[in-house]
This record gives sequence, C-alpha cells and structure tokens, in this order.
Amino acid sequence: MHFLCPSTALAEGHSRAFSVDGIDLFGVRRQGQVYLYRNRCPHRGIPLNWAQDAFLDDSASLIHCAHHGALFLMESGECVAGPCEGETLQALDCHEDSQGIWLRG
Repeated sequence: MHFLCPSTALAEGHSRAFSVDGIDLFGVRRQGQVYLYRNRCPHRGIPLNWAQDAFLDDSASLIHCAHHGALFLMESGECVAGPCEGETLQALDCHEDSQGIWLRG
C-alpha cells in the first residue's frame, strides 16, 4: 500500500491530486467516503485538471474535465455529460484508516 495523505488533507466536497510511481491520480471525498481515480479523461487520455487539485465542477458535486467539460459521478466515475458520456474513469482501490488515505496495490 502507498500512503497518500492524512484524512484531514482531503476535506468533504474537495479533490486532491497525487502521484504514485509515476502514475497521476486524484481523490475526492463525498459523504465521508474517499474515491480514487486515475487522472486521465477517457475521451482523449489527457489529465482532467488544469490547476493543481481542481477536479470538481462549481457545485463540487461532480468531477469535471477542464479540457472538454465532461462531468463524472464522484461515486462511480461514470461520465454523465460531455464527449465521453457513458464511459468511466479508471477507479483505484483505496483504504482509509486512522493514519490517513492509502492506495492499495
């Protein structure tokens, strides 16, 4: 397992970028649950964000691709609007404990 950050570093309704072994990923927290995804839009295979840690839309309720405007559900990574509608972000297995947030595998 790879330690990503303390739990307090990923607040409710926020996102955060990470890099593990050369792989860019990001985490989001919704209703207390952490979800991790590879930072790669299924439409063009490019990173979702322009600015560090900026992965959410203005309402902080959907993951947003800054390049193409695609919107993804936080809980599943499914694209619900935009050029890759119906496709899904690559989910990564994570674990949260008293020390913080971990990437499994």
